[in-house]
Amino acid sequence: MTKEELRKLYIKKRSSLSDSEYRELNDELCEIFFQSVDLSGIRILHSFLPIEKQKEPNTLQLILQIMERYRNLRIVIPRVNERTETLENILLESTTVLKTSGWGIPEPESGAVIDADKIGMVLVPMLIFDRSGHRVGYGRGFYDKFLSTTSHNCKHVGICLFDPVDRIDNIMEFDVRLDQCITPSRSYIF
Repeated sequence: MTKEELRKLYIKKRSSLSDSEYRELNDELCEIFFQSVDLSGIRILHSFLPIEKQKEPNTLQLILQIMERYRNLRIVIPRVNERTETLENILLESTTVLKTSGWGIPEPESGAVIDADKIGMVLVPMLIFDRSGHRVGYGRGFYDKFLSTTSHNCKHVGICLFDPVDRIDNIMEFDVRLDQCITPSRSYIF
């Protein structure tokens, strides 16, 4: 299937989840994450914030546990720079104020901007991925642009509520592959 076909299908699949199914999937995803992801050498982690109305994986649940377990690890969250059409990495602090963007994405109003090359791991949003580590997002390309600016040592870890499809038909040369993907059922390494 193409990205467009998969995008429609998995938006529909996510929206059809009941509240209890959604909570259960997020609890399972969180458990698999901490069993499978080594954060011990990570100093700065980038995580997207969930668009709750679209039933994106609840990364807030992950972030709170990461902050509790890894007190020296700093977390950055994205803010879209509309002028440059790129993501900025804003340091998440106890004083960070979030606002909802025009796309319904929670974003920090202000804060310290951290360079992409200082990030050790990125939690990457998606609708679905394939067995080769390619992903389908919403089609705006923000994360592919951003991931291409991280250091070669940075781990790209996808967070998805569903297990992979066999193949995405229309992968492009600028699509950045994941290193790992976490689902509620298991971890996939690429």
